[in-house]
Amino acid sequence: MKVGIYTLGCKVNLYESEFIIDKLIKHGYQIGDFREKCDVYIINTCSVTNNSDTKSKKIIRSAIRKNKDACIVVMGCFIEANPDYKEDGIDIYLGTKDKSKIIELLEEYFQNKKTIDKVTSLKAKVFEDMFITTFQGRTRAFVKIQDGCCNYCSYCIIPYVRGICRSKSFTKALTEIKELTENGYQEIVLTGIHTGNYGVDIGKSFADLLKEIVQIKKLKRLRISSIEVTELNDEVLMLLKSNPVIVDHLHIPLQSGCDKILKLMNRKYDVKYFKDKINKIRKIRPDISITTDIIVGFPGESREDFLETIATAREIGFSKIHVFPYSPRKNTVAATMPNQVDSKTKKERATTLINISRELEIKYMKKFIGKTMEALCEKGKDNLTLAHTGNFLHVALNRQIPSGTIIKVKLKELDYPYIKGDAVDEPRQDRVYQRTI
Repeated sequence: MKVGIYTLGCKVNLYESEFIIDKLIKHGYQIGDFREKCDVYIINTCSVTNNSDTKSKKIIRSAIRKNKDACIVVMGCFIEANPDYKEDGIDIYLGTKDKSKIIELLEEYFQNKKTIDKVTSLKAKVFEDMFITTFQGRTRAFVKIQDGCCNYCSYCIIPYVRGICRSKSFTKALTEIKELTENGYQEIVLTGIHTGNYGVDIGKSFADLLKEIVQIKKLKRLRISSIEVTELNDEVLMLLKSNPVIVDHLHIPLQSGCDKILKLMNRKYDVKYFKDKINKIRKIRPDISITTDIIVGFPGESREDFLETIATAREIGFSKIHVFPYSPRKNTVAATMPNQVDSKTKKERATTLINISRELEIKYMKKFIGKTMEALCEKGKDNLTLAHTGNFLHVALNRQIPSGTIIKVKLKELDYPYIKGDAVDEPRQDRVYQRTI
């Protein structure tokens, strides 16, 4: 039986979809191309913005049209946020819980041919265990260590669809990472909904976990998908200072560079706190890439507030800004706030900030022209090999190099969004990832 899977949204969704793929393969299912005719379609949805909702619905409808006899499974945040959403042709509704039970649910459906609705009210307080030792066609491995969020930022629906903070077992997290490195994955990416809050429910801390991970012998690179600035405490910074296996890249959401807006957002810091922490990090790692998220057009954001955000972003000198026009989400505080910003203004501000992001990104990239760095090769394209460095510079090499190879490259010239480079040594067997299946 052939299954097509489509994943929207964050790296947590990506990890969960990879777990589902792994489980399906082990139970005899064939993974097919979602764009083609399959017997089962699984859509792992997102609901972080209105656009995410729209795209989720579009993908669901496209799957229904592809094969009217297929079993259509929709799961994830969009379904959890919209429990009344129904569409003729959907056979299994699954929220953000019980994704690990996909085999049992499919077997139940094919036995009874009745619609299954497993959308819950998210009262669970236990982490849903998932464990992966191989990823299909990927050179780096994601490990979900945490789920849920208790921050309740005024604009965010995620705590309502993902639930309270839950952490993966300390031992299981380490075992999963060790097995992935044994299977040849040289870069591990730690991911979660509120990653830096890992351990709050099990008597551990994020720093406790990092201390153990960095000691894993075969691990070449450790990347943190995203972390709140308030969770980069002295213990985490000390680990950053003393462990080069932690890459020169941190994604730290700012959301606004204006104190007035940060307070309305219910963020847990002000601009000065954020700047001071970035300065501490750069004293430890002068060339580190710091990327961020910024929301524009939040309710009450005046032109002056937006200009303040621009000034803050320039002063901090991010290497990339992910820009999001504010999107009202039902059941959140911000959705009912006065002084909502019109769509045209939000779009104009987003365009302005995206242009500034490109300017800052190019400035950061130019610092490394002429330097030799290690890059992890990912895939070939038009007789080139695409790779990325520890600080997440995207490199284009003018030769074919096996996927998963770590190789030294001389960075030659900017060809945005890449830096053109040359391999300065031959790939060695001990630096090629050998994936065990």
